[in-house]
Amino acid sequence: MQNPAPLPKMVPFAFLSVVLIWSTTPLGIVWSSASVHPTMAVLLRMLLALVLGSLLLVLFRIRLPWTKTAFKLYGFSSIGIVGGMLLSYFAARYLASGTMSLIFGLSPLISGILAQKLLDEPKFGPTKLLSLAMAFIGLGIVCSSKLSLNSDSWIGLVLVLAAVFLFSLSGVLIKTVKINIHPIANTVGALLFSTPLFTLAWLLFDGTLPVETWQAKSIWAIVYLGVFGSLIGFIAYFYVLQNLKASTVALVTLITPIFAMTLGATLNGEMITETLIIGALFVLAGLALYQFGEKLKSLLKKSDVGARS
Repeated sequence: MQNPAPLPKMVPFAFLSVVLIWSTTPLGIVWSSASVHPTMAVLLRMLLALVLGSLLLVLFRIRLPWTKTAFKLYGFSSIGIVGGMLLSYFAARYLASGTMSLIFGLSPLISGILAQKLLDEPKFGPTKLLSLAMAFIGLGIVCSSKLSLNSDSWIGLVLVLAAVFLFSLSGVLIKTVKINIHPIANTVGALLFSTPLFTLAWLLFDGTLPVETWQAKSIWAIVYLGVFGSLIGFIAYFYVLQNLKASTVALVTLITPIFAMTLGATLNGEMITETLIIGALFVLAGLALYQFGEKLKSLLKKSDVGARS
């Protein structure tokens, strides 16, 4: 039996970059849309990433595939970019950044369910079913906390749950496309497909340009998200997605809620209640069980057999 090919050396670095960038993205979304309409904030972010990404293609002479298979990849990537991002920006008006990050933590579970249908991955065993139950119990606790604090929070919860589903669906669908493509080309191609849709969303939901009302904090948040959240973050994300399972890449969301909630409380004065902490612990414990439960079970079995022999 052949050993699996070793991972490229840049994969751990790219994975860490995604963790750090995604930890700060929810707060960046909240700040960027504080004085700028959500559709304009996300549109400016994507335009900046598209321009910089296109310059990188020219600078490093990277070919942008323009084939039917490439279009399929860009289209699937756009589902997560447009659906996940646009809905998250609207949700930011109703939810704290830490809560958004926590709910996005469910993406490994949703990715795993979708991968069963679309990638023929094995069905969940008892351990993963238990992890699913724990995570959704935690989500229920978080939702009850949020709904009791603000009557409009249910809108944000629905929006961010839809965003998580589309993000997870996108990650799984990308794995169905067999193409050898540079991550920067993948990012630029996806942004080329996504940006017109963000423009359409701005025209439909806002269509105004009240630059005089924009605050410096929002503008700098847009610049940060354009450079790091969209360009560097997407390049790193697509790179690790090419080298790891979709559900493993989604493991990032097991780590980011802790950082995101801490940043939200420290830099944005977001309230972390006891109920929210309990719900978060259930979600994170469920995610940890999902990722490591089978391995732990296997190790316990081996140690038990070793003790008996």
